[in-house]
Amino acid sequence: MSASHTINASTDLACDIFCAVVDNFGDIGVCWRLARQLRAEHGWRVRVFVDDLKVFHALCPDVDASLARQEAAGVVIEHWREPMHAGDTLEIADVVIEAFACEIPHAYITAMARRERKPAWINLEYLSGEDWVADFHMRPSPHPRYPLEKSFFFPGLGAGTGGVIKERNLDAARTQFDAAAWWRARVGIERPDRAKTVVSLFAYENPAVDALLAQWRDGDAPIVLLVPEGRISGAIARFFGLEGFAAGASARAGGLEAHALGFVEQPRFDELLWAADINFVRGEDSFVRAQWAAKPFVWYIYPQTDDAHVPKLDAALDHYTAGLAPAARDDMTRFWHAWNGNGAPDWAAFWAHRMALEARAVQWAEELARIGDLAGNLVAHAKARLESRPET
Repeated sequence: MSASHTINASTDLACDIFCAVVDNFGDIGVCWRLARQLRAEHGWRVRVFVDDLKVFHALCPDVDASLARQEAAGVVIEHWREPMHAGDTLEIADVVIEAFACEIPHAYITAMARRERKPAWINLEYLSGEDWVADFHMRPSPHPRYPLEKSFFFPGLGAGTGGVIKERNLDAARTQFDAAAWWRARVGIERPDRAKTVVSLFAYENPAVDALLAQWRDGDAPIVLLVPEGRISGAIARFFGLEGFAAGASARAGGLEAHALGFVEQPRFDELLWAADINFVRGEDSFVRAQWAAKPFVWYIYPQTDDAHVPKLDAALDHYTAGLAPAARDDMTRFWHAWNGNGAPDWAAFWAHRMALEARAVQWAEELARIGDLAGNLVAHAKARLESRPET
């Protein structure tokens, strides 16, 4: 047979996602969200190959780090232990996603080449708001040895890109969120009133944090700080003169009141963002969730050598601040740069634009949604790729 046949994007297609955990939770965080969405919303049979189940367990407590193969949320999870594990013992999927250039096993690639109908092979790239992303999005790349073609799929913040992950029910869940109940259950206090600014701080270690904490402590407007237990906890403890700042701990100094929260599984992280007035986030996954929370936020981008991350930071700012007045745009840009190691943070100047930042956050979420969600865009791309594959 030589003619291609029509593929239904909601058909029970098989998809394999390969993920190497490079650092922290970002890579597996994105892959796990995508896997769940492809299964739940598009009906695909999904397997995730991941090389670090201990990190995965922190995001999804249902994952048992001792098991080589298991299932969670309807997704099959394989411990990617060695190159020969994939390809020799498993059927090759219809759609193969190589997340963040992790280099899937050669044995698997060979098996892909032997498959009668070649799979749609997709290299899922890191998110960037840079202009060049739209030019390279979905470009094909033929394999040098096998009759295979890989396409590059770029998440992005502008038209002509793959967009970012957003579940169909996310807006409804945010609208129905019971903030008062969340505060009582998670923090053990009543929800603060509007006179206090609630800040969530999900961050890597950051030299600017001491200066910012001091500004919050000494400022005129009271701050309630929510800190998920993690890499920033040590800095918070030192600031308050404590030995540690583990989940359940609280501290107060001047106008600053801080509460430590336990690490939660991925689907519950959004609640923290909804409960705060402004969110400090890091990496890629929480950066995306902060945008869908429709609240002001500050991003700490993962630093790269030779400051390669700075153009990405500026590109994101260009998109996000486009709807702000010049003064608000300039103060937001300075604050983001200071939080990323260039300058000193000026909280008062930045937060003086609170009303404008809150309005822009809602407007931006609406603009971003018009690009389409990453999973839906990827499904459409894979469908087109599969329809173009002739059977032999």
